[in-house]
This record gives sequence, structure tokens and C-alpha cells, in this order.
Amino acid sequence: MSGGEQQRSQSDRWLQQSQHDLDAARHAAAGEFHALACFLCQQSAEKAVAGYLFARGADHVWGHALADLCEDAMQLDTSFDVIKSVAMLLDKHYQPTRYPSGLPGGVPHLAYDQVDSGRAIDIAVDVLEFVKTRLRSL
Repeated sequence: MSGGEQQRSQSDRWLQQSQHDLDAARHAAAGEFHALACFLCQQSAEKAVAGYLFARGADHVWGHALADLCEDAMQLDTSFDVIKSVAMLLDKHYQPTRYPSGLPGGVPHLAYDQVDSGRAIDIAVDVLEFVKTRLRSL
């Protein structure tokens, strides 16, 4: 397998997991597990952008913050500035959705509701579709 084929295969794996995480987020939200749905949306978007970076030749993708990952992608494609401002809204769901210490005096499963998970799902869909569109133009 050539280097380009390996990069595309790596990218495809990340995008496949991104889609799976998005599907899982929808199921979690339908079951009223809104904090989990929000976290899965962050994961979906993170993996989508990582998939893009792998497709463009990255050997390793470091970090979890969408703000940083989109900055890395902007070095390769300036149009990522369009999605960065929206994608980075999911960064707030990385830790507080999972740990009570992330919400002083609160518990994640009580702090998130269907409005939160619905918005997070919309953003994750936008990020994944944006990445797929950018990859089709390569």
C-alpha cells in the first residue's frame, strides 16, 4: 500500500468512528442520556477533523480540543476557519459531561438536557459534513 493509500485508509477509519460516535450520540439523546450525547458529539467532531488531518498527510494528531485541531487543519485549508467557530463550541463538552468535578456543585447527568444534546448533535453533523465535503475536493 502506498503512502497516500495508507493515509486515506487511516482517514477512513477515523471518519467511520466519527460517524459511529454521532449515531451513538443520537441514541443516547433519544434515551435521555444528554451529557453522554454531548460528549459523543465532541468525540465525533474531533475524530472527523483528525480524519481530515490524516488524509492530508499527518502522521500523528495530538490533542482533543477542536479549536486546536481546526487550527491545524487551517494550515492546510483556510476554509476550516468557517467551521472552527462552531466546532469549538463542542470543546466545552469534553470534560464536564463526564466528571462531577467539571461542574462545581453539579452532576453531569443532571446538568445537560435535550436542548444541549440537540445543539451538540447539530454541530457534530455540520463538522462531519464539512470534513467530508473538504475531502471530496482533494
